[in-house]
Amino acid sequence: MANGRKQRREKLLKAAQRAVVMHGADVRLKDIAEMAGLTSGAILYHFPDVQSLLLEANRAVMERFYENRLETIGELSSPGERLVVTIASGLPVDSDDEDVKLLCALGGAASRYPVYAAMLTSLFDRQVAMYQVILESGSASGVFTLNGSSQTIGRNIVALEDAYGYRIAARHPTIDRARATELILDYARLATSHPLDTPSRLPA
Repeated sequence: MANGRKQRREKLLKAAQRAVVMHGADVRLKDIAEMAGLTSGAILYHFPDVQSLLLEANRAVMERFYENRLETIGELSSPGERLVVTIASGLPVDSDDEDVKLLCALGGAASRYPVYAAMLTSLFDRQVAMYQVILESGSASGVFTLNGSSQTIGRNIVALEDAYGYRIAARHPTIDRARATELILDYARLATSHPLDTPSRLPA
């Protein structure tokens, strides 16, 4: 019974994410219900209101760009490899990446929805802090020579991820995930005085 309830909640979260991508941040409960193939009442059995569902759905996506990246690099010991893998995993898989499309939709609505603005700001700051740890550990071990503060470099890397991520989602004809990764690594090489080898295979 518990597993069934969990699966239904996960199905609703996915439906809410897809509905935001399709309809924007002003998505209605009936839009989510239609996407999930359920009634509005069935959704409200699992969530008290549509806003609670949307907030949880958005947090689930944001975990990919912070919690999941921390887990991915957790077993890597080389600061250079950790930086490269973190950068590569911060970009859309392709132009159809629904998680990134969702974040773009939330960014466009942030001026009208303070809660989304706060969530996106928190995600940005946590990602910057994640990079700061990598950069400072690399500097302390003598692997990196930082050409600026770790915060400034971290902010620039995250901003580049956001900018190139948007370009990929917007189907720019010459910027895909591999190209965007290399462009960001070009900046990171200058910022760390480290060659930062291009990954032979991008993280899933």
